[in-house]
Amino acid sequence: MPLEIDYEKIGLKVGLEIHQQLDTSAKLFCNCKPELFKEEPEITFLRRLRPTQSELGQIDPAAYFEFQKGVKILYEANTATSCLVEMDEEPPHPLNMEAVEIVLAAALMMKAKPVDEIHVMRKTVIDGSNTTGFQRTCVIALNGEVKTGKKIVPIQYVSLEEDAARKMGEEEGDIIRYRIDRLGIPLIEVATAPVINSPKEAGEVALAIGRILRATGKVKRGLGTIRQDLNISIPNGAIIEIKGVQELELLRFVVEYEVQRQLNLLKISDELGKSEVKEEDIKEEFFDVTEIFKQTKCKVVHKALDRNQRVFAVKLPKFKGFLKRELVPNFRLGTEMAYRARFWGRVGGIFHTDELPAYGITAEEVEELRKAVKADEHDAIVFVADNPENAKDALKAVVERAREAIKGVPEETRAPNPDGTTHYMRPRPGAARMYPETDIPPVQITEDYIKQIGSRLPELPEQKLQRLMKEYRLNQKLAKQILDSEHGELFETIVKESRVSPTTVAVFLTETLKALKRDGIQIEKVSENQIREIFKSINAGELTKETIPDMVVWLSKHENKSVQEAVNSLGLKIISEDELRVFVEKVVVDNRELIQERGEDSFGILMGIIMRDLRGKVNAALASKVLKEKLKEFME
Repeated sequence: MPLEIDYEKIGLKVGLEIHQQLDTSAKLFCNCKPELFKEEPEITFLRRLRPTQSELGQIDPAAYFEFQKGVKILYEANTATSCLVEMDEEPPHPLNMEAVEIVLAAALMMKAKPVDEIHVMRKTVIDGSNTTGFQRTCVIALNGEVKTGKKIVPIQYVSLEEDAARKMGEEEGDIIRYRIDRLGIPLIEVATAPVINSPKEAGEVALAIGRILRATGKVKRGLGTIRQDLNISIPNGAIIEIKGVQELELLRFVVEYEVQRQLNLLKISDELGKSEVKEEDIKEEFFDVTEIFKQTKCKVVHKALDRNQRVFAVKLPKFKGFLKRELVPNFRLGTEMAYRARFWGRVGGIFHTDELPAYGITAEEVEELRKAVKADEHDAIVFVADNPENAKDALKAVVERAREAIKGVPEETRAPNPDGTTHYMRPRPGAARMYPETDIPPVQITEDYIKQIGSRLPELPEQKLQRLMKEYRLNQKLAKQILDSEHGELFETIVKESRVSPTTVAVFLTETLKALKRDGIQIEKVSENQIREIFKSINAGELTKETIPDMVVWLSKHENKSVQEAVNSLGLKIISEDELRVFVEKVVVDNRELIQERGEDSFGILMGIIMRDLRGKVNAALASKVLKEKLKEFME
C-alpha cells in the first residue's frame, strides 16, 4: 500500500482529463459504424509514420521519440467499420453534428460556455495509433464547473476528438499491428483545472464528471470506452502526465504512488547532491566488455553472444546503491532506467551492479567489469547485451536518466500498471504538436442552436438521485449505486417491463454483478437483452429470483444462447403447485418423527430441505405457504 502522506502539506496539484466514447450512429468524420470487429481483417496495409515540423519549424519531442523507435505499422481493417478516411486515402467528411450536440449538452450541464465557432486542430501522434500521424480534436466549450461536496472544480475546456486505432500486438522485425475499427469513434474530453489536492478528491471529481456524461444517455459503456489522464505535480517535483487509466478505482492509487515516486526521487537527488556528483560527471563513455562474459553462465548474456552480439557498459560515478532504491513497491531507480533503455535502445533490458552477483553473473565477472570501466567502490555500472547500435542507444538513455536523477524529477509521460504504479511512456509533448486542420471548415455555433439544446437537457445527477429514491423507493445507498452504475438505464427499463421489486433489480445490477465479476465470471458476455429476458421470466412466474446468478454464469459461458436454453440446461423450470404439494407432503411424511418432537418449530428445518432440493424450481413464498398448510394438517 502507498505511504501515509499529508497531501495538503506537500502541495499536491492534480488535473484530470476524462475521455469517453460517444454512442453515435456514425464515426466523427465519416459514415462508418462506430463498432469493433472480431473476425479476421479484410484489408491490411503497411506504413511508417514520420514527425512533421510545426508552423514555427519545430518538431514535437514526443513525436520524435516515437519516430526514433524505427517501427512500421501494419494496419488491419474491414469494410463495415472503416473506409478510405480511416486509411488516410480520402479527406475527412464534415464534423458529425450528432456528436457535436452530445458534447454541447454535456458542456451546458457543466455550466461551460460554448465557443462561437468550432475549429478542428491536428495533434501530432506518430506511435501508430492514427494512420495520418495526427489526431483531430476541437474545443466545444470553455470555463465550466463541477461540484464535489462543497468544492467547485473549474472545467477548463470540453472538447470533441476522434478515438485512436487499437493496438493488436507486435510482430518480429519492428512491426506493430493496429486495427483501425476504433479509429474515428467520437470522444468527449473534459479537462479540469489543476486544483485537485488529494487522491480521494481525484476519484470524486472523476465520478462527478462521469455521472454527468452518463446522464446524457449518449456515451458508450464498458471497459475500453473510457480513459482518464492525469497531470500530477508537487513543489520541487515535476508535472507528470499519466495517460490511459481505465478503471475509476485505480485513480486514487495512481496519484498516491506518483507522489510517493516523486518524493523518493527528490530524496535521491538530495543525497546525490551531498555526494557532490554533477551532471557532467556522467559521461557517454561506453566500454566493450564482451570478453569478460565469454564463459558466462548468465543465460541472457550467453544467448546474446551466441547471436554474435556484444556487451557494452557505462560507469555511473557515485551511484552505487541508488539503482536499487525503491521508489514505489517493486519499482526502483534501476527499473526506471530499464524502461528508458528498452524504449530508446530497443533492448530487452539492462543489468546493473546494484543487483549483482545474480542471474548467473559471478562476483569475479563483476570485479573484472569494475576494472574494465575504471570504477571505484562508490560507482555503479550498467551494461547491455545487444547489437552495438542498440546497446549504445540504450546506455545513452541510461546516462540521460542518471543525469536527470541528479536534478530531481524529470517531466515525462507515463502509463499505468495494473496495480496503480506507472512506467515511462515517452517525453512530455510540447506546443509544437498542435496545428490547424486544413481539410475541415469551421462550424458556427449560434445562440438559437444552443437554446434548442439547452431546452432538452437531461436531468442532472443530483436530480436523478432524488427521483430514484422517491419513484422506486430505493434507499440512498442503492440509489447512488444505480446512479454510478453503467446499468442505470437498464434498471429503469427492467422495472417498467416487469413487476419485480426495484430493490431486487438494483441489488442484482450493482452488488450481484460486481460479486460475479470478482469471482472471475465474464459478465460482459451477457447482453442487456438477456438480462431483461431473465427478469421477464421471473415476472411471468417461469423463474425465481434465486436463479438469477446461476443464469448469468451459464449465459456468460455459452455465448449466443437463449434464456430458455439456460433454463433447460440448468433444470430450472418451475414446478407446478400440484407437484409442489406432492413433494412437500413427502417431506412431511419422511420427517414425521421430527414434527412429532418439535411441532411448529420443525418448520425451519423442513423449509431448508425443500429449498435445498427445489432451489430455483419453486417460489419460496409459495413453498412456505404450502408447508404451513401441510404441517397444520399433519399435527391436527
